[in-house]
Amino acid sequence: MPSGWVLARLSKVLGLEGDKKSIITFEFNPKDGIDNPALSLTEDTDGEAVGEPRFYLLSKDSTETFGFYLNEELGCQGHVIRQVELGGLAQRRGLQDGDRLLQVNGHFVDHMDHHRVVQKIKASGNQVLLAVLDGDSYEAAKALGRDLSQMLPADIRPRLCHITRDKSGFGFSVSGPEGVKGIFQLSVQQDGPAERAGVPPGSWLLELNGASVSNYSHAQLTKKLKQSGSKVTLLVASSAVEEFYRLRGLRATAALADTSWLPFKVRELHMVKGPAGYGFLLKEDDCSSGATGQFMWDVDAGLPADQAGMKEGDRLLAVNGESIEGLDHQQTVLRIRARDDRVTLLVIDPAGDAFYHSIGLSPLLSFEDSDPASGSHTSSLPSPSASPGLCHVEVGPTGPGSWLVAAANSIGFTQVTPLARPLWQCCSFPTLLPCLS
Repeated sequence: MPSGWVLARLSKVLGLEGDKKSIITFEFNPKDGIDNPALSLTEDTDGEAVGEPRFYLLSKDSTETFGFYLNEELGCQGHVIRQVELGGLAQRRGLQDGDRLLQVNGHFVDHMDHHRVVQKIKASGNQVLLAVLDGDSYEAAKALGRDLSQMLPADIRPRLCHITRDKSGFGFSVSGPEGVKGIFQLSVQQDGPAERAGVPPGSWLLELNGASVSNYSHAQLTKKLKQSGSKVTLLVASSAVEEFYRLRGLRATAALADTSWLPFKVRELHMVKGPAGYGFLLKEDDCSSGATGQFMWDVDAGLPADQAGMKEGDRLLAVNGESIEGLDHQQTVLRIRARDDRVTLLVIDPAGDAFYHSIGLSPLLSFEDSDPASGSHTSSLPSPSASPGLCHVEVGPTGPGSWLVAAANSIGFTQVTPLARPLWQCCSFPTLLPCLS
């Protein structure tokens, strides 16, 4: 991370020379990483007791959960943190029952459909950055008509950029203080490969090809760049973004990044079954990561799959808005068949799949990022709420009211009523049929 030399330089550039309190008031827990509430982002100009958003970086391994539920509840506004597991990751970091979730990896989510928020957390994999506000402050801010998005910094996301060199090179140069490891600032050639790939001028280099540069010397970094061949992937941060993470003792990683500049995109295929079926074969095979995946083969020309843009070798990522991670072949087929005559699939081609594996990220992270070239925004994962056969909600004595709940690695529907025990019941699936026609 940048040293005091860089801190002083950045403080001067950003006008923070006198803001010593904001630099030293947080506490760093070396065992857990970050147990640090967010620094002051807003002032209470109305004299009301409205607290400040808090930021938590949750990092787990594949066998752990984040240790909380995210609820949407009757008579309670926002996305509500519930059932914070005693001694679990979320509690150790400082999340509290009743907190309202405002931001996921830099995306403001308070206004979003609950299912979209769940998908954002799940797509983030084993690491997610959450911004929350305590329940009382949230209700007070809503009552005052405050725009909650204005309580948060506008842009806290580092950027992933994939650069292909041309005859002049990669189009950037690296500088840093002599004899200091891990501090590298980029100068970007105008209209060069780096600028076209989205690298902002003056940004700070955080990762090279999926590896942190924090312990690299300038000579080691130069050697790594030469070993990269004709392509290189950089994680970079503007001075403002770098400062946001540094002042909070957080490490900015690729899992938190803006991926909209990457050339590898997830594709959304909408298909309506024809008389001859969808026109493809789903095959289980090994992924580039060594794990098992579901792949598209034998795509019939002129049939719905071909017309939707499916290509042989595409890997299936999600069905009707639900990730298939962890599902076997039979379960995946049943997801596809859950709607009688139509389905929406998310797929990625082999090159994109290999790229995301090489940097240790899920391709789903790229799905909701903006397209910088067109200014458009890809659609969110479609809601699975109309999918029959996945889950059934019983209506309790107080009437209907099903609300989406997300555990760390699962999604279910539950009935939430003030005085009644939640009722939920999973349905059994029909017997697997031999093909997808």
